[in-house]
Amino acid sequence: MYKKSKKQLSQCGLFTALALTLISSAHASEGLPDTLRVCASSNEMPYSNTQQQGFENDIAKVLANNMSLPVEFVWSDKAAIFLVTEQLMKNTCDVVIGVDAGDTRVLTSKPYYKSGYAFIYKSDKGLDVKSWTSPDVKNMQKFAVVAGSPSEVMLREVGKYSENFNYQKSLSGYKSPRNKYIRLEPKMLVGEVLSGKADMAHLWAPEVARYVKESQGKLTMVVSPEFETLSDGQQVAEHYAQSVAVRLDDKALLDAVNKGLQKSAPEINKILNKEGIPLL
Repeated sequence: MYKKSKKQLSQCGLFTALALTLISSAHASEGLPDTLRVCASSNEMPYSNTQQQGFENDIAKVLANNMSLPVEFVWSDKAAIFLVTEQLMKNTCDVVIGVDAGDTRVLTSKPYYKSGYAFIYKSDKGLDVKSWTSPDVKNMQKFAVVAGSPSEVMLREVGKYSENFNYQKSLSGYKSPRNKYIRLEPKMLVGEVLSGKADMAHLWAPEVARYVKESQGKLTMVVSPEFETLSDGQQVAEHYAQSVAVRLDDKALLDAVNKGLQKSAPEINKILNKEGIPLL
């Protein structure tokens, strides 16, 4: 293998330092940070963890690379739902990956993918569930869902909420969500279906796609319709576009993020497809 001389190594180091200085100066003149500081959960898979095994960790790295910025994860032990209020708004970091497009608390980038809630059930059950009005739903008793989600709204609509109440509480160890936010681990919820403890799950597909894929065909995942209509005519949205969030006054950073996302699109799609996330 060809080895560089000490003089050549010294020159390489000089050129690298010069290139980084020029990039840093360019970013500063554009009102951009020198580093892309990403608000990230330390243990919220499949999105993120400190080992950087989450698919949003991968997306952040790709985005930073295409923005010509080094990436720095600013870790939080709190649940991801607090990343905006407890990190981004307090200026401890600069972007949040995976926020609903149009979130009014922040500026959101152009969406980089759209997915939806999905029905998950055992493949060998011979079920045919495509919406909450599918006949097979009437014969089910136990549903693994997340409190406060569109799934819970639809459980009430189809008259299954009351009979599912005790089972749902058992998933959180009967802890009251009024006292503390309780995150139900996606892998555990998928496991409830795989073990037969739950007849079906209805969950945000990107959160569970990895675990459905790991079942090697034992589980079926079917994305819900874009809207489910309630008896009073109201519609419940089931599909959501995902964006990168920045603070309301970070317009320059938002523009740079949008350009970076455009460059990153092929790599991001590869990450999402590898994860098994259904893209709409």
